Amino acid sequence: MLLTCVGGEASSPARRSTGQQPPDSYRISVDVDLVVLQATVRDRKGGFAPDLREQDFAVYEDGAPQAIKLFRREDVPVTVGLVIDHSGSMMERLNHVIAAARTFVRASNQEDRMFVVNFNEKVSLGLPPTIPFTNRPDELELAILRAPVAGQTALYDALSLSLSRLQASDREKKALIVISDGGDNASVLRLAEVVNIAGQSNALVYTIGIYGEQDPDKNPGVLRQLARSTGGDAFFPQEMGEVVEICERIAREIRNQYTLGYISTNTEKNGTYRNIRVEARSKAYGKLSVRARTGYVARGAPKAAPQGDSK
Repeated sequence: MLLTCVGGEASSPARRSTGQQPPDSYRISVDVDLVVLQATVRDRKGGFAPDLREQDFAVYEDGAPQAIKLFRREDVPVTVGLVIDHSGSMMERLNHVIAAARTFVRASNQEDRMFVVNFNEKVSLGLPPTIPFTNRPDELELAILRAPVAGQTALYDALSLSLSRLQASDREKKALIVISDGGDNASVLRLAEVVNIAGQSNALVYTIGIYGEQDPDKNPGVLRQLARSTGGDAFFPQEMGEVVEICERIAREIRNQYTLGYISTNTEKNGTYRNIRVEARSKAYGKLSVRARTGYVARGAPKAAPQGDSK
């Protein structure tokens, strides 16, 4: 992954930022092989651990310790894609999804940029071509309503378009919120291909599984895998009213993460999947729970990442 920080800071990855920066200070560049991680750290009670230092973290790639070259914790603007299932089973649930999207916007950074990808058997961008990104709840609501609620499900194709769309933004930090039953019966792409695409991105994927117990298309395993591999989280509300609270929780989490970066000691560019483990410990908190993406695909000829559920 060819990532480094440019703009307000010197482009050397060894520079570390701890203070607030203007919204566009950190942009994706192609100067140094810097693997960037967004890490969510929680204490034993499930609360955020907001005051950790660089030396409180340890990063391992395929079991080998890595030197941290980038470290910061700040509420930086994010590009977020809302990926909304419009297959027939969502007919009675879309109003809850719209309410959740509005809640997410209210709880987010005012400088965040958002877009909508709608999908049934077809995949489409929700916002009009003249509005690539927005943080206005009314525009996001209209974007969600632009697609009909009917037909089958092309989840994997929607994820591919969404991950590609994220790269059109100059925000370094990126996330997807996927609301779906996890099933797919209409995509051209397969799950392994989407996992590879996600493995070459630093985007967090949060999934919200909405389905009934008798839903034949539900696939919670896919939703868990997508979230776990990218450092996001998977949610499975028991009641539709919980979706609003979940989106608020996701927005808070995105605003309370640490950014870590390292240059891999493995200099091979062979397209292999590399496992990442992040640990954190401090005298104040003791052992901490860390969630970050579990690996990435090294630049080169692509090979499939490990997968559980498949199409």
